[in-house]
Amino acid sequence: MGQKINPLGFRLGTTQNHHSLWFAQPKKYSEGLKEDKKIRDCIKNYVQKKKRISSGMEGIARIEIKKRIDLIQIIIYMGFPKLLIEDKPQRVEELQINVQKELNCINRKLNIAITRISNPYGDPNILAEFIAGQLKNRVSFRKAMKKAIELTEQANTKGIQVQIAGRIDGKEIARVEWIREGRVPLQTIEAKIDYCSYTVRTIYGVLGIKIWILVDEE
Repeated sequence: MGQKINPLGFRLGTTQNHHSLWFAQPKKYSEGLKEDKKIRDCIKNYVQKKKRISSGMEGIARIEIKKRIDLIQIIIYMGFPKLLIEDKPQRVEELQINVQKELNCINRKLNIAITRISNPYGDPNILAEFIAGQLKNRVSFRKAMKKAIELTEQANTKGIQVQIAGRIDGKEIARVEWIREGRVPLQTIEAKIDYCSYTVRTIYGVLGIKIWILVDEE
């Protein structure tokens, strides 16, 4: 068996940057890590609550956190920011208050910014969410995978690989199914590959979705 490594961690410092930027003393490091997880979970839960049943997509690609002594800056990269921006400007303020309550940080300011992604379907997290929605609605997994690949081709990516594992279509035995389009050179560190793993709860059990997208080669 080949040894496996997370494609994002493998490329840190070359084509991939950290999603959290802050410095902490070794003893305080774990606290900072927990704080980051709290912030990310809080934002995701808030967006999940607010999203309408009709759209069914959160569209959060990633959440970047930058911390200074007196300021926590959060940038939310969204594919469909309509949910937080266009409806009501109070939404962002409400989200800010929610996060502040969760962290109970008194002496630090919180600043939340929302950035729109130009090609939402070129992002693996949004794509995984789309496939998860299809699987929950009992669309056959092959159809969902092919549709996802069609969507990424519109976002002009060089290659994509989609993998679904678990009790697919409610079969007794769990299996792994995958499909690849274009090139996905996982061993090439210069190749900018975006990756995500996503769990989806269906009525048959939990399925895992993994997506690798080759954005471009340096």
